Amino acid sequence: MRSTRVAALAAGSALVLAGCGGGSSGGGEAPLALPGADQYLTAPCPEVGTKPAADKEFTYWSMWTKDEPQGKVLSKAVDCFQQKTGVKVEVQWLGRKLLTQNVAPALNTDTVPDLFDQDVSQVKAAIVAPGGTQSVQDVLDYKVGEGDKTVRDVVPEKFWNLPANKDDSGQIFEIPYELIGNAWWYNKDTVTDFQAPKTMDELFALFDKAKQSGVAAVSQDGDIDFYNAYFYTQIAERYVGAGGLEKVALDKTGQAWLSDPNLAKAAEPVEKLAKGGYLIDGWDASKFPQVQQRWADGEAAYVFLGGWAPSETREYLAKQGGDKGIDYATFQFPQPEGATHQVVEQLPIGMAVSKKAKHPEAAKAFIAYLLNKDILSGISTVADNLTSRPDMPVPESMKDIKTVLDSDAEHTIFMDGLDALSGGKWVESVFYPLNNDLLKGKLTAKQFVEQLAAKQAEFWKTTS
Repeated sequence: MRSTRVAALAAGSALVLAGCGGGSSGGGEAPLALPGADQYLTAPCPEVGTKPAADKEFTYWSMWTKDEPQGKVLSKAVDCFQQKTGVKVEVQWLGRKLLTQNVAPALNTDTVPDLFDQDVSQVKAAIVAPGGTQSVQDVLDYKVGEGDKTVRDVVPEKFWNLPANKDDSGQIFEIPYELIGNAWWYNKDTVTDFQAPKTMDELFALFDKAKQSGVAAVSQDGDIDFYNAYFYTQIAERYVGAGGLEKVALDKTGQAWLSDPNLAKAAEPVEKLAKGGYLIDGWDASKFPQVQQRWADGEAAYVFLGGWAPSETREYLAKQGGDKGIDYATFQFPQPEGATHQVVEQLPIGMAVSKKAKHPEAAKAFIAYLLNKDILSGISTVADNLTSRPDMPVPESMKDIKTVLDSDAEHTIFMDGLDALSGGKWVESVFYPLNNDLLKGKLTAKQFVEQLAAKQAEFWKTTS
């Protein structure tokens, strides 16, 4: 899922944080086709809980393509909503870059969509920052089509009541329907005698063992900046806590990077990853998703990705032909030495309504309908991902990540929400270039934070 982000998670105890080993319980390869998909797609449509009183149409610009798993689920939701309400839905299947390529350029025109979706960080950076959304706070009280149950009843507050999901007036701008966590992924059929690491030394011991077996330790699609950022932010968050990195990044002097020695300490494992030959050959000269696919082909033992890993790699393997599958399993980053915060990253993907929407009533009614259990369950059974409803089926490959997301650890957005700062300009100008150099072995941990401090001070002098 190559959106601009999409995040991962640690558990409420040190043991779980060290790793929920094993995302699937049975032996052997996972099937390339999910058994519940056909049943879901052919099931009858549930009734609508909230019908628009006046609107007879609305437009929806989607982050998905129509033929990918989530696209199939949203297609069914649209078809059912039209069938049950008579409201016409005009859909454009635009893919992951819809915010920057379609929605943002349309904000100053009369052709904005009524409804669009993407992860909460990207929406905040690209659309909320310039004032392009309206509140969806009222949708919390819309009925979803299950008796008197409302959106508020079925979606836990911890998934929508987040600082990252609020506009300048304090109103929420997105209702989540899919929830993403992240983890280290491995194939239980090829990585044997696995023990989840409890320390950073044990993590690198796993990597060394992989190299000794004749495969690369870590796959990494190096052309995706935020993928490259996961390593540092995951480790640093455990030192500074949820929201800590954002606070450091907002320091106008930049000196916060130097005043806390743990920020440099968090970069040391990344420096070791870079200089120890752990990353697969060619990782920094590839085009996504080539290196992810090389992991699926067994050329590397581990890959750190969001919960989209099974659906994307399963789709790739299916297109290759044959019946090769992956017995997916996961574990979390271990707690680094001296770190005191148990931190869980999560990334809600949801629906937002544009400020200039011509048909907000129908768009909001559709949001509530999407959260009906008989519609939303397709995210699990067809797309193999987690939903924002805790009572939905959990894909076998996601059970460990779900356990981590449900923990009482500190929760934050992927990368602590750094990519939403200053409309995304801060990461592009300050963090990503230096983090990429760190991961390529061009900077030491000390040089990394020193240059962050200098570039950040320069950035905030010229940026409001």
